[in-house]
Amino acid sequence: MARVAPPGDDSPGSSGSSVLRLLRASLTRVRGLPAAVLRDYRSHHSAPTSTLTHTPHPYARALGLLAVTLLGAWLGLLIVGSIHAPVGPVDTNMTLRPSLTGGTKINVSPLGALELRSHYAPIRLDVDVDRLDPVRSQALVDHPERFAGLQEQVTRDVISGTGTLAFRSCVAVVSGATALGLAVYRRPRRALAAGGLALALLASSGAAAYATWNPKSVLEPKFSGLLSSAPSVVGNARNIVSEFDVYQKELARLVTNVTKLYEATSTLPAYTPDPTTIRVLHVSDIHLNPAAWQIIKSLVKQYKIDVIIDTGDTMDHGSAAENAFLDPVATLGAPYVWVRGNHDSATTQKYLATRKNATVLDDGRAVSVGGLRIAGVGDPQFTPDRSVVEEGDFDERTAGGKLADSLRTQRLAGTPVDIALAHNPVAATEADGLAPLALAGHIHHRENSVLPGGTRLMIEGSTGGGGLRAVQGKKPAPVQASVLYLDRRTRHLQAWDEITLGGLGLSKAEVSRHLPQENRPGASPSPSPRPSGTRSPGTSATPSGTPSPSSP
Repeated sequence: MARVAPPGDDSPGSSGSSVLRLLRASLTRVRGLPAAVLRDYRSHHSAPTSTLTHTPHPYARALGLLAVTLLGAWLGLLIVGSIHAPVGPVDTNMTLRPSLTGGTKINVSPLGALELRSHYAPIRLDVDVDRLDPVRSQALVDHPERFAGLQEQVTRDVISGTGTLAFRSCVAVVSGATALGLAVYRRPRRALAAGGLALALLASSGAAAYATWNPKSVLEPKFSGLLSSAPSVVGNARNIVSEFDVYQKELARLVTNVTKLYEATSTLPAYTPDPTTIRVLHVSDIHLNPAAWQIIKSLVKQYKIDVIIDTGDTMDHGSAAENAFLDPVATLGAPYVWVRGNHDSATTQKYLATRKNATVLDDGRAVSVGGLRIAGVGDPQFTPDRSVVEEGDFDERTAGGKLADSLRTQRLAGTPVDIALAHNPVAATEADGLAPLALAGHIHHRENSVLPGGTRLMIEGSTGGGGLRAVQGKKPAPVQASVLYLDRRTRHLQAWDEITLGGLGLSKAEVSRHLPQENRPGASPSPSPRPSGTRSPGTSATPSGTPSPSSP
């Protein structure tokens, strides 16, 4: 009978004793491993962990944090770091910008900029003059005694604006740096450190600007753009300070003129549009007067204009700095057809050709706009100032010959031109007999005549009142424009309204209705223009009878 071994029995014949012996032997071998072998094992398997937990150099971390802070602060200023603030009678937009030299820059679009060495700090104050507020300027006109306190009011407005701007800028830089730090590091502590560093940098920059503030910098401004001619026009800044009474009167007159100009345009009568007519607004010789755009926009809206035609000299010097002046063309509310004047450069023409809503005509090019076929030629001469000598009428007649050739080609192709355009009337007369209507400008006053070949030549006055120089004269030139009414079927002129604003210093607006001779009561229709072969080049135009005005 087999014997069952009791627990703990280690006799050779028992299976339990065999298992126990194997376990004891294994434990003995593990305990006997040398300590050096275990250390080698641990060091071998812990090597990758040491590599992964390597920390960057402290300087690299600091530079990274600084870069994130500066970028985030700049983005914050760019997005939300500006304010709209009234300063006297004008509305401004104030912004702080990073800068190596500091100072203050005042942008007066589209005329240029004025730079002041007001302080030395890594921040610059940018002030954009947006517009002249008609309500506040009218209050100055109605109460001239307020000009005595205008300087104090401007000072208060600037201090209030800069205080609001400082608070807004603090919020902008802290928010921008914190947000960018959180996006880069994904740790709230690092993000808050970036925001705190941004605030400290802005505060130190503000302290540097305050410590280096130079109130006399206004006496030595630096002009750029078209304002570079301001010292010769306005006078030396020191003279303005010493003769402040004279300067104050000039400022009052300027504000009065501009305000009354806006008043006059707002009271022009409106007409009920006639669906059987095409309405064309003829403007010319704006000469860089920004108020002209408001006048044109007002007329387009009140008269329901189909096409705007500008016969040139929109600029004054034709420089690239003036190009931004043309940007409102896209917002006038009607197609804008333009030919180059002698104050408009090739740079002007190229820039305007890229603007929305604008059609540039040159070398006799013909287009269909607003239901009319229109062809035009640019002025062959570029005379932005008296240093350039004019070549005379020969070049103008040559340019007019190109226009005439194009008109003949269009007629032979079965697409006759309704209106021919040129800046100089000498060039426009070459279209006689080839189009029923020719438009021009250049001479800054109206003339209306029927040429020997039957073409009516209409010369417009200055829609800019002679340009920005008009605010200096005692008797500024009137602002003039015309609305032409053409039959939608025959494209012939039915009537026209002459609109005259009595200069920048006057508040009356005159509108007179005129009829062609053939449209007057009891008159018989006149024949179409004769072929141009009946008139030799250079023949002077014979003016027709002066049209009689009727009630608007």
